[in-house]
Amino acid sequence: MRVTKAIIPAAGLGTRVLPATKAMPKEMLPIVDKPAIQYIVEEAVAAGIRDILIITGRNKQIIEDHFDRAPELETALSRPGKEKALEECLGIAGMANIFFVRQKQTLGLGHAVLMAKPFTGDEPFVVMYGDDVILGEDPVAGQLIRAYEAYGRAAVGIKEVPKADLQKYCSMKAAPIRDNHYFIDDMIEKPAPGQEFSNFSILGRCLLTPEIYTILERTAPGAGGEIQLTDAMAELARAKGVTGVDFTGKRYDMGNKLGVMQAQVETALRHPEIGPAFREYLRELSKTL
Repeated sequence: MRVTKAIIPAAGLGTRVLPATKAMPKEMLPIVDKPAIQYIVEEAVAAGIRDILIITGRNKQIIEDHFDRAPELETALSRPGKEKALEECLGIAGMANIFFVRQKQTLGLGHAVLMAKPFTGDEPFVVMYGDDVILGEDPVAGQLIRAYEAYGRAAVGIKEVPKADLQKYCSMKAAPIRDNHYFIDDMIEKPAPGQEFSNFSILGRCLLTPEIYTILERTAPGAGGEIQLTDAMAELARAKGVTGVDFTGKRYDMGNKLGVMQAQVETALRHPEIGPAFREYLRELSKTL
């Protein structure tokens, strides 16, 4: 079955990047001239996805406003000389069919994904974590879709992380298939020292089949007292196996202050409008460090 839908969980509080996120969702933190969540939506669209559900929470109306039409702004930009800006604004509102639902209680990522059941129905879908911007020539969502088409099972985007960091993420029991693909038949969320399967962890993207909902409905709260998506995916992996894709692309953790700054600097260096001037600025600044 062709994958045409994605969900973006974006209901988290962003406590690791306070005070910036006290009044502004972390998903709206700018990377040069676009908010983080726009890069995620653009990745989905580049992978051929046209229907996107963004799961929000309280005080996140600004995300809906960003992807909506803005008549007053469009009128102001309709004057001569503003054509490019007008085109960009109209493009944001028209890039995909974007829907919203509120997670009224922050009960975990698994609970957020379960809320998408009426949206995805019996279709496979991609989950794109709202914290994670991944930039590269080949959209990670597309890499997962190709893996699903090749093997007919759920797929997750994985990367090796330092062993000390596995306690923040999860650990995969992974065996090589071919190229950058792995067969995963178990995983553990936030493993204690000695519980790790490998240094491979899911980072920001997964493609799930609809049977995940039946598992989530019976998944008890896990790490942090929340319904963990990883716990449900572990059950799916043990039953049917999951494909791990060691994806290409650079991931930026937008829930982390250093990750935010890395995204800003590295994207600015590639930006067609300010890239050369910013590179020269960094060269001069480096002489003072």
